[in-house]
Order: sequence, then structure tokens, then C-alpha cells
Amino acid sequence: MLFLLIGSVSLLLFGCSSPRYARAQEDSSAPEQSADAVVSPEQGTDLPAPSENGAHSSAASDVSQETDSQVQTGLIAEQILEGETGTIHYSYYLPEGYSDETEYPMVVTMPGYDMMWFGEQSSGANLNWEGFLCWTRLPEDFIVVSAQLTDWRETSANQAIELTEYFLEHFSVDRARVYAAGYSAGGETMSQAVSMRPDLYAAYLHGASQWDGAYEPVAQNGTAVYIFMAEHDEYYGSERARTAYENLYDAYVQAGWTQEDIDSVLQLQIPDGEWFASRGITENYHGGGNVVFKEESVLNWVLSHRKQES
Repeated sequence: MLFLLIGSVSLLLFGCSSPRYARAQEDSSAPEQSADAVVSPEQGTDLPAPSENGAHSSAASDVSQETDSQVQTGLIAEQILEGETGTIHYSYYLPEGYSDETEYPMVVTMPGYDMMWFGEQSSGANLNWEGFLCWTRLPEDFIVVSAQLTDWRETSANQAIELTEYFLEHFSVDRARVYAAGYSAGGETMSQAVSMRPDLYAAYLHGASQWDGAYEPVAQNGTAVYIFMAEHDEYYGSERARTAYENLYDAYVQAGWTQEDIDSVLQLQIPDGEWFASRGITENYHGGGNVVFKEESVLNWVLSHRKQES
């Protein structure tokens, strides 16, 4: 496989947080284009690739840093991976002080339709997305990866898997703590990716989306799933979230899980209009579904899971 990574570095810093069942905390609205997220690269700083199979050609920004091994840290934007499934446009975040001697948990998170890849004019559209940034603001150090894929079907699911495997191979990742997240179209993609390779992911946050993947493989591998959908989601409607929950629940039962054990790995949250209003959202509940990425209790629930050794 030929990998070519070409990118220009962008860094942004922002502020975030994560729930337990149908009552998460925190306030927020749909993701916003933050004025704080401004790219200001310096010129002429070329950094070597983190692997021998690819190359980063990028400049250091105000908040990115380099370790002794010359691996760039911070937010590294608008990269390209040429893989078996085609060209993958992505950005990623490495925590300050990243070291190959430490294994880091990793989140692979996919945005909705308006932040997908539609050509150069759309490059970096996901960089201000709360579903990307929130994981970078947690107290614990995480590697965070977000791609701008070209559809929400099998091709993109395969690309999400390939990107996950690329980071597992070329970065120091704790394989027991690899997490997935997806919003809207990104959720359709990641529900397929998680069901195709449930062995890769310890837990998955399925936000404001329909489930397009299979159910049995997820239960058989014990992958934890948190489903979030507004009661009045204008695009999908909440019934699709209930259906996904019920089908996953049945799959866990068939796999021999008890009620108590299922409750520990499967959660459904369908907040009503009052819940959203308390967070300043009174319309566009589908877009407002991005608020899940500001719910500390949700993020913490997802990140509490580890992949068990088989």
C-alpha cells in the first residue's frame, strides 16, 4: 500500500466537555465556526513523516510543537492518505509531549454532510467542529482523527477503517482504548465501520444519525454504543434511534448478555425540547444534536470502556 501524506498544518485551541442515560449536563448549541480557530502557519518548516511510508510536508503553527523525534504535535490539518480505498482527506491531533514510549487512547470521529469532502474549497471544513475539538480538550491526552469522506456508505466505512488501522500502525496507540464517534452522515459511516470491524473499537458514540451497520458483530465483540437523538430531530426522527437501540439490545441478548451487562454497554438518550431549550437550542434539533459533544457525562461514559482481551 502506498501512503502519501501531504498537508498544511493548522492549530486551534478551543474549550470542551461529556452523560449517562437520558439526562446529560452542560449547555451548548450546534457547533459554531469559532473565531479562535484561526490558522497562522509559519513558513519553511518541513517535518519528517511519522512513518517511512508517508511524508508530512507542513509548517508549524503557533500552537503546534515538535518532540525530540521531530513528530509534530497539536492539530495537524488537511492531510492526505493514499490508500487501498482511494484518497482520504483527514486531520488529526497529537497531544503535547507525544512520545512513542507512551500508548495513547485514540478517537476516530466523523462529521456530518456539510463537513464532508467536496473538493479543495471544502478542505478543513471539520476543523471547527465540536465533535473533533472536544476530545482534544479533555484532561487526559488523546490522539484524535477526523476525516472528510466523500459518502456515507461502504466506501467511506472502509476508509474509516483504513484510517484507523493506519494510525494503529504508525502511532503509539493504546489498542484497548480506540473509540469511534459519528454525527449524522458521519454516524451512518461509522455505524457501518464499527459493525464491519468491531474488534477495533472499544466504544462508539452514535450522534443524531441512523444505524446503517449490522448489529450482531457489535454485540458479539462487546463494543459499547451510546445512541443520542433529539426527540424532534427533523431529519431522521427519533424512532430510528429507538429501532437501533432495540436491535442492538436483541443482538446482545442473543449473544448471551444479561440485562445488567447490556445496560453497561448500551445507552439510549432521546432528549426532548425542554432539555435542548435549557442549552439554548429551540429549533433545528438535528443540527443541535452536536450538543452531545459538549456533554461531559456522555464523553466520559464512552471513554470508560476498554477492549477486553479475547
